[in-house]
Amino acid sequence: MYIKCPDYITKAIDRLEKHGHSAYAVGGCVRDSIMGREPNDWDMTTSATPDEIQKAFAGFRTIPTGIKHGTMTVLISSHPVEITTMRVDGKYSDNRHPEKVTFTRRIEDDLSRRDFTVNAIAYNPHSGIVDPFGGQADIEKKLIRCVGNADTRFSEDALRILRAVRFSSVLGFDIDRDTAESVIRNRSLLDNISNERIRVELLKLLCGKNVETVLTKYKKVIFQIIPELSATDGFLQHTPYHIYDVWTHTVKVTSSIEPTADFRAAALLHDVEKPSMFTLDERGQGHFKGHPQKGAQTAEKILRRLRFSNAEIAHITTIIFLHDERPDGNRFHLAKLCSLFGIDNVDDTLKLIIADAHGKNPIFFDKEVIAAVTAQKQIKAMREAHTCLKTSELDINGNGIMALGIDRIKIKDTLQFLLDEVIYERLENKKAALERAAVEYNGLTSE
Repeated sequence: MYIKCPDYITKAIDRLEKHGHSAYAVGGCVRDSIMGREPNDWDMTTSATPDEIQKAFAGFRTIPTGIKHGTMTVLISSHPVEITTMRVDGKYSDNRHPEKVTFTRRIEDDLSRRDFTVNAIAYNPHSGIVDPFGGQADIEKKLIRCVGNADTRFSEDALRILRAVRFSSVLGFDIDRDTAESVIRNRSLLDNISNERIRVELLKLLCGKNVETVLTKYKKVIFQIIPELSATDGFLQHTPYHIYDVWTHTVKVTSSIEPTADFRAAALLHDVEKPSMFTLDERGQGHFKGHPQKGAQTAEKILRRLRFSNAEIAHITTIIFLHDERPDGNRFHLAKLCSLFGIDNVDDTLKLIIADAHGKNPIFFDKEVIAAVTAQKQIKAMREAHTCLKTSELDINGNGIMALGIDRIKIKDTLQFLLDEVIYERLENKKAALERAAVEYNGLTSE
């Protein structure tokens, strides 16, 4: 099979071969090329040791990015290329990193240490594919399968457990039965993995095209890393609006919203506190009053634990906090929400509300979606009209308020009053009108 490698990869392979070493493109770039996908990056492996790599690339900028494990980065035609010496890993004592590595000259030895067969494939433009573990056949079968014994692979590096599930979601592949059983059996090993690495894999998983199937089949893995969600599994909602338990509803909402990190994370966590806030009335109907507010608080704790940024946390938790604010067509109420929480946050909440409708009783779908779409159109109109939504957008500021003889301590309250009057269109956002209203609001006599 022919794979078109970038020129900088071909140059690197040729240079290493001219110095008497074997060299290959390896891993995900080969897998994606076989699948007809554009690789995100290209990694290489070689029989050359790090010292030999440096000698082969004399005159090039080289960076010892992972010298302990044999990795050098070489700048070739302005492209940083990671080149790793073929190796055999030693004992793993922390379920993540080998205590030592032993360099090897055999590509088959190097491929034998890798996680999954679809990633244990190498390519050389002159000699072609090296595939000792049937990775091409598994790509054809759309199957994720561990190289060798799955329990061994996962005990070596527990992050592979989440990577298996992530690949299934992103590639749309099934997981081989033995590998799948090992994923569930060994999931507690994920407790040994850093939260930063968990976050990266989780977000890739959530944004995958096969996320609904994966969250359904491998929910125990998700509950291992976010135990707060486990209470949603099988929790019946007892309302005419819902025909699924909370977890199934969550899965459908997550798969229905656009596949970006913040939206998928918000969807995954939006009903995390429904079980804790559940009450049943005398008619046997369930209620979850306050669950968005408490859910936003719990989501913040989860997101901080997983090392999300402050900006991501603020965005995601605001969407969760607002997701039960169902639009009713009142554009003034909508504008007030935009003023309080930001027009972008409210607009994004509407996307969650639409996705939420996909996880409910279908008989209510059209009504909820139409209401949300109407609100989206209203927000679009606000943007186009540059509707005043902040006190900073008023045609008067704090200095202007004080100039009217109003006490400094009343400035904030006065500006908020004026903004509300403008939002509800009881007052025009013009300086003269705002001044008159401010004077009247504070009980002063205008001259």
